[in-house]
Amino acid sequence: MFTKLSFKIGFLFFIFIFIIESILFFVLYTNLANERIEEVMDNLLARGNTHSEVLETNFDESTIEHVGIMESASDFVVVITDEAGNVIIHSDPIEPEMMEVIKHTDYDEISTKGKVVEDRWDDKQYIAADSPVNVDGEHKGHVFMFADTNNVKNVVNELSNQFIFVALMTVGLTIITVFILSRLITHPLIKMKKATEQLSKGKNKVELHTDRKDELGELANSITKLANELDQLKTERNEFLASISHELRTPLTYIKGYADIINRQDITDAEVKEYITIIREESEHLSILIKNLFELAKMDENKFSVQREEVSLCTVIQTVADRVNPAFSDKDITLFVSCPKEIIAFVDPERFQQLLINILDNAKKHSFEGGRVWLKVSQMEQEISITISDEGDGIPKDDLPYIFERLYRVEKSRSRQSGGTGLGLAIAKEIIESHGGHIEAKSEQGEGTSVIIRLTRGGNNE
Repeated sequence: MFTKLSFKIGFLFFIFIFIIESILFFVLYTNLANERIEEVMDNLLARGNTHSEVLETNFDESTIEHVGIMESASDFVVVITDEAGNVIIHSDPIEPEMMEVIKHTDYDEISTKGKVVEDRWDDKQYIAADSPVNVDGEHKGHVFMFADTNNVKNVVNELSNQFIFVALMTVGLTIITVFILSRLITHPLIKMKKATEQLSKGKNKVELHTDRKDELGELANSITKLANELDQLKTERNEFLASISHELRTPLTYIKGYADIINRQDITDAEVKEYITIIREESEHLSILIKNLFELAKMDENKFSVQREEVSLCTVIQTVADRVNPAFSDKDITLFVSCPKEIIAFVDPERFQQLLINILDNAKKHSFEGGRVWLKVSQMEQEISITISDEGDGIPKDDLPYIFERLYRVEKSRSRQSGGTGLGLAIAKEIIESHGGHIEAKSEQGEGTSVIIRLTRGGNNE
């Protein structure tokens, strides 16, 4: 229980809220208690001032006795003294503490409006106020009012009891509120935890409420998106493994089959030569496939290095044209190259040659005998554009968005005659994107295909 997130969040909330409430309650209690105590003392002083005003009008024995008799019926004690502090009359017996106050009062410091001369209610038995009596400007005496401090303590205790009750109610409501809030916060987190546990077990179908507009909603959306991507990745992985298995099995089947035939005693030398040629071709096909797979593996692991430098783009393109021309000639396909000589590109020459060869090889395979392929380079203010076009059979509209995906082939039969591994364009896409460029294809069935490479201009100072 103590290790649960809901308990930890709730406990932290409670501690913070409890500290804040304690400070607020302390400040409020102190202010209210002081106000109530001041109110009691002000009432005591006001009562003494009232008697003083009466005596200033008639400072005689009759009036003095009347004041004493009136206070004897109250909870207060009145002591009237002359100007020297000698007691004239008192309403109740005088306690030693009262005499201490009367004797130690500095009469010269007492204002005509009176003064509270003893306010230590928490240490003394009485609080006291002194109201001087002045008749026609002549100092005649003093009216001392005493009140038992138990009255003040009762007021403070009553206030304390009220605050304790309110504090307990507040703490209880705080605990309930914090519990509800912590549950509201942690409940979706618990669901997300269960969802991630399902993902770790390979169950990629998770259901989370993604309609929240806060951070938890964003997290739920992210987990849902991750689950969908993992599910898609699993599907693509299975398809990839199935495709790789097929691509590897096909040349291996040919190699094994023709190797077995060669070992037979009833075949001619011409047949042996033909079968060895087929085995060599399939071995080359297998070697290219494995090489491409290693290239893709490096890209996935971010180990695919690109060493960019300033080179003459036309020199790189001419080198590629010289390499592919023999293969184009065998199929009676003419390659036309158009490239302004002044174009300087900031690329990795070796990787860029690989990129162009993959695209040109794809154009050759899908062109008819006697066809033409164009490689045209143009330079604009911000980018360099390279367009490779053919007169082949084109790509169906439904297949066009996927031709740069790994092992995707427009020809679904994967026959030997169609050639290719379905990896050339995927590698080309990775190479151009590692250069900060972009690649796209446009095609119309029966009219051919154009692959456009866009490369941002720049140099090693970029």
